[in-house]
Amino acid sequence: MMNWIRSLDRVLKGEATRPEQLRSGSVDLPLGGLSLVILLLGLFYGLCMGVFAVITRCHTPKAYMGWLQMTASAVKVPALFFLTLLVTLPSLYVFNALVGSRLRFGAVVRLLVAALGVMLALQASFGTIVVFFAVSTTSYPFMVLLNVVLFAVSGFLGLGFLLQTLHRLSLVRQSFETTQPMEPTVAEPVPPAVAVAPGALDAVQRKPDPSVKGVFRIWVIVFALVGAQMGWVLRPFVGHPRADFTFFRERKENFFQAVATKVGELFEWESRTKSQ
Repeated sequence: MMNWIRSLDRVLKGEATRPEQLRSGSVDLPLGGLSLVILLLGLFYGLCMGVFAVITRCHTPKAYMGWLQMTASAVKVPALFFLTLLVTLPSLYVFNALVGSRLRFGAVVRLLVAALGVMLALQASFGTIVVFFAVSTTSYPFMVLLNVVLFAVSGFLGLGFLLQTLHRLSLVRQSFETTQPMEPTVAEPVPPAVAVAPGALDAVQRKPDPSVKGVFRIWVIVFALVGAQMGWVLRPFVGHPRADFTFFRERKENFFQAVATKVGELFEWESRTKSQ
């Protein structure tokens, strides 16, 4: 387990995605072990999300529903990320092939799991913040929007890591191709002219091909849209204090309409509070 945690730490520090580590054309990480660590991080954040449901139902006949919601949230958070990965993985592989990358399917899977590791590590680090607000507010719309913002922050940084790693992989491949000796008798290989980046999100000095960058940015938008709607499909995560527990809710609207509705409810809640 500690080796798997160290692997995630290497990803967060950028040690696993430095150019000299990417010469094999993949991210060298224990796929199964890292997936288990990601699962545990998602479970932790889900438990933190469920604290609001437990507190708001405490000392009521429906107190048990708060614990049910906490358990459901702990299951749904890792499911949200892994299901989003499953839905978007084929599109990333095709996008990757369209720009001329030689990454194999297994390498794409490892890269996406590494990006999920960044997302879930960030998400778990926000867990104590969610608990703090859960015990200090009674506003359900605020808690929903808070979690939406935290998911957006971790997703944005995780996808930023993914784009930087794809960029580095493409530069390593280009450097390898351009520095291959013309004569097979040359013994000493020319080192790739790629700057070593100290962090996972630090940009390398050389700029990527604009068309390649544009293609992967389109995919990032696709991933974000799928992840947002997947969260809407799997709701509720927080649990309305006056609603009975249910593992899933009926289909209606979409994620973006729901966020707009919650923003309106938040301001209505504040106006009602001031008038009392």
